[in-house]
Amino acid sequence: MARTHLIGMLLGVEEDWPAAFESLLARAKLAVRHGGETHRFSTERVTIEPFDLRAVPRYSLVIDRLAWWYHLPREWLKKVALMDRVHLLNNPFTFQSMEKHAAYCAMMRLGLKVPETWMLPNKQPPDNPRFAGTAQRYLRYFDLDEVARSVGMPLYMKPFDGGAWVGVSRVDDTDSLHRAYDESAERLMHLQAAVDGYDAFARSLGIGAETMVMNFHPDLPMHERYSVDHAFLNPRAGEEVSHMIRVVNAFFRWELNSCETLVRGDEVIPIDYANATPDLAITSLHYYFPWAIRTLVKWVVFCCCTGRRQTVDLDTRKYFAIADADDATYLERLREYRRLADRQLDVDRYTAFCARHLAHLDEVTVEWVESDEFDGLLVDTVRSTYPTHEHEQFIAHFRGLLRMWAREQRRTPAVV
Repeated sequence: MARTHLIGMLLGVEEDWPAAFESLLARAKLAVRHGGETHRFSTERVTIEPFDLRAVPRYSLVIDRLAWWYHLPREWLKKVALMDRVHLLNNPFTFQSMEKHAAYCAMMRLGLKVPETWMLPNKQPPDNPRFAGTAQRYLRYFDLDEVARSVGMPLYMKPFDGGAWVGVSRVDDTDSLHRAYDESAERLMHLQAAVDGYDAFARSLGIGAETMVMNFHPDLPMHERYSVDHAFLNPRAGEEVSHMIRVVNAFFRWELNSCETLVRGDEVIPIDYANATPDLAITSLHYYFPWAIRTLVKWVVFCCCTGRRQTVDLDTRKYFAIADADDATYLERLREYRRLADRQLDVDRYTAFCARHLAHLDEVTVEWVESDEFDGLLVDTVRSTYPTHEHEQFIAHFRGLLRMWAREQRRTPAVV
């Protein structure tokens, strides 16, 4: 029996990685024999329109890149998750956790080393007629300088729901503290202690059962922020960083997310791990872009063929039981969390599935990266991203990095 899975892509203005995903999936010509059926795959970009709550969608799986800011598709995702058993790479019911605050709280509950963090009332109050009476009765005066002293300077003021570093301010003194708070206006802000003197900034990208840990330089231009460095962390720190993103993703039922951690010696400090619409652009990931697209294809195919379904319940008790164990060290707890996470993300079953059905995809991906089709995608993306006088420079820059990836893959085949 043959079955075709339609993969829905819920997108904003991105074009590079969606086109790459469609291209690689078509190039692979997958016909996976599994569970007594032959599974084939096609894609469709989801349109935004009125929807009947009882309408049955045609999609087996949806990759969402839009609902983090657009409420209509978010509500459609909730509907198809609750009613239609469509697999979603990220649980739409934990979007509040993408607003950082809930994610900080959950990971503090698990004992992760989140820096000292406080939440502030809005500088400008909500536009609600009830606010004046509520404030008169219950709003407590506070001393901003005293809160900052409790957090410890230097610190960062940042939106509780932010992304892409928007609205983030470094605070080194009282003047910058008050200026940042005044400028925050109606936004709800966190104060979080800075971690100075760190040795490495690790940004991890988790896609399903796989993780890529990258050396990240936030102060550099976007095309230079990810450096190609496969051994920038010592083994102990590398293990902890890898555990951390896997645990965060499994805890919130996310399968496409990035995590930022600072490493100082053997100490790993998470500062941002709720990015469930992570950077997938070819002009920023460059060398790591083929891995990301190949892994996304693998995970989508695995989920569709095996009938994996996203769950809306978090089952936090299992994690909290480990957190409350009195006789366990921090690293022992983290390893136990990782075991729960690997089970939730089907790591063993995924690895076996890829070895049996998708082993050829590694070679297909290398050939794709070396093809004129991929080069055309790269050139088009550069031309739509950079000013004309920089086209030649950046086309050569990204071509070099991606050709290096292909050469290295031919020398050292990928391992899941």
